[in-house]
Amino acid sequence: MASPDDRPRMGFYGLGIMGSRMAANLARAGFPLTVASHTPGKAAAWAAEHGVQDAASPADLAAACDVLITMVVDGAQVREVLLGTDGAVHGARDGLLCVDMSTIAPHDTTAIGAELDGRGIGFVDAPVTGSSPKAEDGTLTIMCGGDAADVARARPAFEAMGALIVHVGPLGAGETLKVINNAMAAANAAVVAEALVVASAAGLNLDAFEQVIGAGSGGSAMLGLKAGPMRAHDYATLFKLDHMLKDVRFCLDEAHAAGVPFPTAEHARDLLAASADAGLGDADFAALLEAVESRAKRRV
Repeated sequence: MASPDDRPRMGFYGLGIMGSRMAANLARAGFPLTVASHTPGKAAAWAAEHGVQDAASPADLAAACDVLITMVVDGAQVREVLLGTDGAVHGARDGLLCVDMSTIAPHDTTAIGAELDGRGIGFVDAPVTGSSPKAEDGTLTIMCGGDAADVARARPAFEAMGALIVHVGPLGAGETLKVINNAMAAANAAVVAEALVVASAAGLNLDAFEQVIGAGSGGSAMLGLKAGPMRAHDYATLFKLDHMLKDVRFCLDEAHAAGVPFPTAEHARDLLAASADAGLGDADFAALLEAVESRAKRRV
């Protein structure tokens, strides 16, 4: 961790489920921090609660920091925050480094990076995995794409938010790895949901099912995280189904561009899309169980 004297001045835009927790870890680590949000009044209230500063716009935020982190929903929002009419580029001081920790399409990352580079602003993509509990306790996994020197500049902040920080390649590589990871997570969650339905229909004790599968080769992080909520039909949101669907679609776009199939991801996409169409887009992605149950005509 950097000493107090060499910590960069941080800006953080986006105070949702993940961003609010990640920014809180920066504040707790003692970074000079200014925050902003597109929701009126949210940044001021959050800043007062955490003893930091707030900014009225992305341009004002950029003027107050050395490293500006975005944690928003999609590429359009990242572009607006960084390059829009009141975007960070209009307040940027020399040497500003922008770090996008959102999950967006890799081609959006590289396009935004090229525009920022043309204005003399560095850019790193650093999406995260671990969901809100790991954002809360600062143990996220952070996968970084970009110039090695830029990643090194941002590393002290990453260390306040994550337990594993990996520089995975050039700009856009972080996003590519992230959407593949999320497609795998969604496919694993789909397997858990389908296996629960089969086990239930076959009359198995589901406590025994979880215990045995969890100790065997069929076990997975998704079994540990999602089997319980699925059995309880408790879809309290840790990671929105709509966001997972977006990420799986991005992964399939990358697979298509690379000329290779990813049929398990396609199946997970279809289940997520069916659940989203049923009004569960704001629920946790464990709600893909509803699509599985609908197809099986059976509840767990």
